[in-house]
Amino acid sequence: MTTLDYPAWLRIDHWLNVLFVTLIIRSGIEILATHPKLYWHDDSKPGTEWARFTRKVMPQDRLYDTLDEEEDYHPVIALPGHAQLGMGRHWHFFSVIGWILLGLSYYVLLFATGQWHRYWPYSWSIFPEAWNDLVTYLSFNLPPLLPGEPLDAMQKLAYAGVIFVLAPFQILTGAAQSPAIAARFPWYVRMWGGRQWARSLHFLGLVAFLVFIVIHLSMVFFWGWGPLNASMIFGSVHNTTLATFLSLGILATIIAVHVAATIWSLRKPRSVQRVLGAVVNLARRILLRPLDSRQNYPAAKISAQHRVNGKPPASTEYKVMAVHDFVDWRLRVGGLVENPVTLDLSGLRALADRESHRVMHHCVQGWTSIGEWSGVPLATVADLVRPLPQAKYVCFLTMQDNDRDEPSSHGGGQFYEVMDLELVHKPQTLLAYEMNGRPLPIQHGAPLRLRVETQVGFKMAKWISQIEFINDYSGIGQGAGGWREDNVYYDKNVEI
Repeated sequence: MTTLDYPAWLRIDHWLNVLFVTLIIRSGIEILATHPKLYWHDDSKPGTEWARFTRKVMPQDRLYDTLDEEEDYHPVIALPGHAQLGMGRHWHFFSVIGWILLGLSYYVLLFATGQWHRYWPYSWSIFPEAWNDLVTYLSFNLPPLLPGEPLDAMQKLAYAGVIFVLAPFQILTGAAQSPAIAARFPWYVRMWGGRQWARSLHFLGLVAFLVFIVIHLSMVFFWGWGPLNASMIFGSVHNTTLATFLSLGILATIIAVHVAATIWSLRKPRSVQRVLGAVVNLARRILLRPLDSRQNYPAAKISAQHRVNGKPPASTEYKVMAVHDFVDWRLRVGGLVENPVTLDLSGLRALADRESHRVMHHCVQGWTSIGEWSGVPLATVADLVRPLPQAKYVCFLTMQDNDRDEPSSHGGGQFYEVMDLELVHKPQTLLAYEMNGRPLPIQHGAPLRLRVETQVGFKMAKWISQIEFINDYSGIGQGAGGWREDNVYYDKNVEI
């Protein structure tokens, strides 16, 4: 074999790469749609975005939350489209796992077989040659190929950049957006300039991929669609006519996969949630669940404004409690425990010394902020009630009713969240009753909210009134592990 061959593994990896990259791009656009704004600062302050992909203007005379900012992109560009963040996340992370595994096999075989010579720029002279090639292209001519190689200098640099720089760059900036990684390795996020820097850079990487794809397809067309596709299908330049038809057939198959994925997601979202979620959750539990939060941002980094997500309870009972500083509020803790208790705020404060943590909040939609949350460790409450051995999960019931407080087409009912029992004893897991040194604001969950710093924000239930230790959650709500999991098909475990 010479470095100019097209071995079978390279040809197979090439076409599988097309499938995974296009799935990643479309599902990434769906994720972007839920908060179509990009920032260079971790406080994600409204009005400071450097790019926006929405025409919506938020009202200034009433409370709005980030769900109101969500866009509804068409399924032609987003997977699956129509404001389905849960589905978009499932497809994105599933495709990323497949793409990374494919990439690992590609790198191993690339270096094991010597094929890396095809793409690696082995001499600095390639840069002036690439410039000459660019000038030639701009004059609407084709430059000469490098001696003994199937690429010109400009193409070789482009392939090297995508394979050895852009692809790893996307993986690394994607990892920097994981709350579990950011909680355990804050220095890693700072290395990229912050969480919003990582998100913006990740988007720019997406744009770079799109530009590469357009130019790549153009070059294949201008250099000869038949011969080049023959090389990538048969490994040689023979049977160019057949290769042309087969290449179009492969592209049609990839499009058919996208159509099927979109239809499946929109018609049977629970099935997608269950099937793809099982794969993603396995990888998440192995790679991210062991990580513990180790955050301690300086006070100067606290965001001046923390965005609102979710409308506060509008019941008369809640409003009366709020007017009286929640002196009549009670927290019931029970279920599969030895010692069920009912606590008021003063009783909750008396359980343990007040703990405070300055941490970064990661909303599932993409915005972030840094705040100081104070309260009692959830582990202290668990030690007080003593969960029974059969308890596996903790269910947080809230005073928010989505039929009344935030009606939508997705469904109504009491907002609740379920999390695994092992998260109770994670460092910096709190039942917070203060924010930034003051009583918890109503819009952020007063009188009590959950903080689990390795999870995405929607898991941190607000306006909590009851905590139940349980061994199964299939009979609660629709059995998916939370209101958003039930109604908008989010994943139950959200370390990323």
